[in-house]
Amino acid sequence: MLKCERTAVMNLENALRGMRNPMNSWAKSDSRWDGDEYVIGEADLDLAVRLAKSGTDHRKYLRMIFVSVDVTGPLYWWKEYDTYKVGTVANSTSTMHKIHSKPFGREDFSCDRMSDVALACLDHTIEVLEERRLKYVEMKDTAYWHDMIQLLPSSYNQMRTTTLNYETLINIYYARRNHKLPEWHVYCDWIRSLPYAAELITGIRE
Repeated sequence: MLKCERTAVMNLENALRGMRNPMNSWAKSDSRWDGDEYVIGEADLDLAVRLAKSGTDHRKYLRMIFVSVDVTGPLYWWKEYDTYKVGTVANSTSTMHKIHSKPFGREDFSCDRMSDVALACLDHTIEVLEERRLKYVEMKDTAYWHDMIQLLPSSYNQMRTTTLNYETLINIYYARRNHKLPEWHVYCDWIRSLPYAAELITGIRE
């Protein structure tokens, strides 16, 4: 299970102005604001696509297009996501501080592809986690907290507010679009939904 919510794309105008700095060609810019939406003009888009396809040395402007999104996914997926350290920032909900703050239930875990045998095991683990949680809330004994932290399955869902840029999203998209984890397919679908993704992210290596 993976959810991408509250997406914001920022700094398109400044990034495209910087794109024209090397040739002092700002007068050729034809992008504009249409209400709250920044619309890239044909001339700017043509240059942006050509630079994007020319490689990382020529598409530095893509590192200036910032994206923020809240992603909820299982710990086993976050472990793979964490390989992307350059150009990313994340602020997560805390298992250390808040693991005891609400009852455990199946909805807290990515278990949509589990077999009946695995689900039965998960249900038992949830029962133990909830029993340990109640004990910790009642007695404040950290032994119960350690039980929860060390028993917590990697299918536990965590929400993180993440910030990336279009260059980083190119790397993620082409590395993960054919991955065997369905969560990566959901994430790549989200990438494809971003403004001008077909021109500046997903189409530059086709």
